[in-house]
Amino acid sequence: MNEVRLVADCHNKLGEVPVWDVVERALYWVDIEGQLLQRHTPATGEIRIWRMPERIGSFALREGGGLVVAFASGVAFYDLEDGKIEWISRPDTTPGNRFNEGKCDRKGRFWAGTMDDGLAAHSGAVFRIDPDRSVHRMIGDVCISNCFVWSLDNTKFYFADSAEKRIYCYPYDHASGAIGERSLFVDTSADNVVPDGGTIDEQGYIWNAQWGGWRVVRYAPDGTVDRVIRLPVERVTSCMFGGPELKTLYVTSAIWDLTSDQLKLQPHAGGLFAIDLDVGGVPEPRFGG
Repeated sequence: MNEVRLVADCHNKLGEVPVWDVVERALYWVDIEGQLLQRHTPATGEIRIWRMPERIGSFALREGGGLVVAFASGVAFYDLEDGKIEWISRPDTTPGNRFNEGKCDRKGRFWAGTMDDGLAAHSGAVFRIDPDRSVHRMIGDVCISNCFVWSLDNTKFYFADSAEKRIYCYPYDHASGAIGERSLFVDTSADNVVPDGGTIDEQGYIWNAQWGGWRVVRYAPDGTVDRVIRLPVERVTSCMFGGPELKTLYVTSAIWDLTSDQLKLQPHAGGLFAIDLDVGGVPEPRFGG
């Protein structure tokens, strides 16, 4: 049985998108609604916090240092030392939309998706930002963008629209960054849980955090459930491998709309958790620009 450890009792309203830096040996993650970027350094136990000028949906580390960030209103570079922001693009001007999940593919391109802040309209889209700063609209008709994962052989792209309770799989051309017609990978509606952020391990299995499910799930490449790990919080939001051997699964969570009575039953809601596993992950790609 896998032990779940509380790493940071940070009470994030909407903790999300953990990213492990293999150089710093530190884990970054955000509180979207709290407008925070956070970094945990396991060797020292230190947690550093950067306060953002607006909500931060997702980010990726840059080859040249700093971050590429999907703020609520658009995509920008962010300097961790002086807080300088250099805007790249605000490609989604639909009223009521904001950026949410995002990650880099292994060609150093940053993919980020928008969502309807009202959690109802399919008004969002997925954009690909290349190292040359060009922006490409890849997917439309999205309600809540989540779970950006690429297969180890770079032939498949996995993406979830959380409102539909489905994870889709797209044929993916690694050289060009193009995707094909989607097929269904996983449907979680029968379990009444919402697929949120995810990652891939060294064996090609997909790990997915499931909002409302008190759990993370490991899926085989054919979409069957391989393993379920329970957590002491209901709003499980995302997961990422880290640690010296990439065998620690870090899991974020959220308080969001939990009542005081619900919080009594899960006092560490919104915390950052860690699970030591017998399988490792793969290093997270950096933005090439």
